[in-house]
Amino acid sequence: MHTIYVGDKPIILTTKTDKEGDFKSYLLKSANIGKIIKALNTTDLKSVHLIHKNPDKLLPKFLKLLPNVIAGGGKAYNAKNEILFIYRNDKWDLPKGKAERKESIEQTAIREVEEETGVTGLKIVKPLPITYHIFKRNGKHKIKVTYWFEMKTDFEGKLYPQENEGITKVEWLDAKASQKALENSYANIRVLV
Repeated sequence: MHTIYVGDKPIILTTKTDKEGDFKSYLLKSANIGKIIKALNTTDLKSVHLIHKNPDKLLPKFLKLLPNVIAGGGKAYNAKNEILFIYRNDKWDLPKGKAERKESIEQTAIREVEEETGVTGLKIVKPLPITYHIFKRNGKHKIKVTYWFEMKTDFEGKLYPQENEGITKVEWLDAKASQKALENSYANIRVLV
């Protein structure tokens, strides 16, 4: 099973056919992704289930429905075990961004965290779950595939929000403040924190 978010509403890729309640089910091979996105954005529908009999083909077939944007990001911890958050578009988020040519996804993740926050000395500890969300740019829908990594740093310097990326704040948040921030965040970020 895989989950792709349209805003905070999930498209669930599954092999199971469940009785519909507050969600709709479609066969993946005949699904109209444009209509599904519109329904999730404009109705009280809670989620959509896309069904395919082969679990190994669910995600590859879905990813062919829209152009993919590959990104890397980090859930970075400091020496006090606080998590590094950014504030953009009136929501708390974790730093992430688009991969550039000829860089590994790990290099992308570290570069993006550094660029968006000013934090240096980052070391990757382990990979985290990959997230998927659908967004719209220039009138076209795309799927952002974000590879996340847990990171550690001893950085204690000044934080610099990357304003040209719309980031207005960067903060280290302890466990309690992180939970509060997640109340005004994205569903795919809540999965990671």
